[in-house]
Amino acid sequence: MNIAVNVRFLLPGDKLEGIGRFTYEVLKRIVVAHPEHTFHFLFDRPYDERYLFADNVVPHVLLPPARHPFLFVAWFEGAVALWLKMNRPTALLSTDGFTTLTTHVPRLTVIHDLAFEHYPENMSGLEWRYYQYFVPRFARASERLVAVSEATRQDIVQTYGIAPTKISVVYNAADACFRPQPQATQQDTRDRFSAGKPYFLFVGALQPRKNLVNLLRAFDQFKTATGSPMKLLIVGRTAWKAGPIFEVYQQLQHRHDVHLTGRVTDVELVQLYAAALATTYVPYFEGFGIPIVEAQACGCPVITSNISSLPEVAGTAARLADPFSVDSLATALIEVAGNANLRATLVAQGLQNARRFSWDASAAALWTALSEMLNE
Repeated sequence: MNIAVNVRFLLPGDKLEGIGRFTYEVLKRIVVAHPEHTFHFLFDRPYDERYLFADNVVPHVLLPPARHPFLFVAWFEGAVALWLKMNRPTALLSTDGFTTLTTHVPRLTVIHDLAFEHYPENMSGLEWRYYQYFVPRFARASERLVAVSEATRQDIVQTYGIAPTKISVVYNAADACFRPQPQATQQDTRDRFSAGKPYFLFVGALQPRKNLVNLLRAFDQFKTATGSPMKLLIVGRTAWKAGPIFEVYQQLQHRHDVHLTGRVTDVELVQLYAAALATTYVPYFEGFGIPIVEAQACGCPVITSNISSLPEVAGTAARLADPFSVDSLATALIEVAGNANLRATLVAQGLQNARRFSWDASAAALWTALSEMLNE
């Protein structure tokens, strides 16, 4: 078979985040496992050679780069549709929630979340209009869908009225490099990043849905209530609509105990998880939440939200809190920081829970969904 794949989230350099990481991990396994098929990778810009995972990958650069709603239309309904018409592949696999309406090629589309449906205020007006118009049409036009959690699957069913039998669930996972670290490495990490002090850790892009405003306020409340030497490390790039985050940061009584590191290397990220007293990942909406599994795989206790997909992913191995309540978040911080037995329980259960997820299983499940679509 000739399978076309939308890989516009395989960005050059070390810039892979949620969707890009999912794309990278599942595709590198699928193309190696199926050398009998040819995979045509459709890039929207010059590509990194490391994304050509095997000899059965054929790269194509289709312009223009699709990073704006007008260019989304030009790329998907123009360049991609034309390529499909000229080359007539067996299927189109799209891992970023977008596809093209202008084709008769069978489409398998991965949808990571419907956050734009529930929180349109977190997006620019033009971008939201594109999502609102096209995503439901993409979902209905695709022969089969994949959701990255059961919560997302149910959201698609309820929001768009799509039959649940049309939607498979394929989880994210943590890379094998995420694992516990020796005590000496943990202390060295604390010395480098938190002046030797214990710390809470947040990992993710700085944008509204990650709920950093409430996390910062809860940390300030925690510090005032306990007098603890704890720090809060915020690891990730500044994304969109991050202004309120920095405004709240400037207002914190204990802002000198909050450190924004920006991006870190994968090696440093593993070390930061392993040395943290707890990972505090409390979005108010999430399609999956990879940092939960990464933290658990590193032997780090997790505090996360009690809504959306997060309880599904965390299992029983996290302290759940209400992301909309600063008091609830602060109480969770106080309990986890002050209870060594609770932390030990969360570590043991978290290591077990993380084993539920693997990129090998995810790749196999995505291939099964594609095969079932073609067999139908």
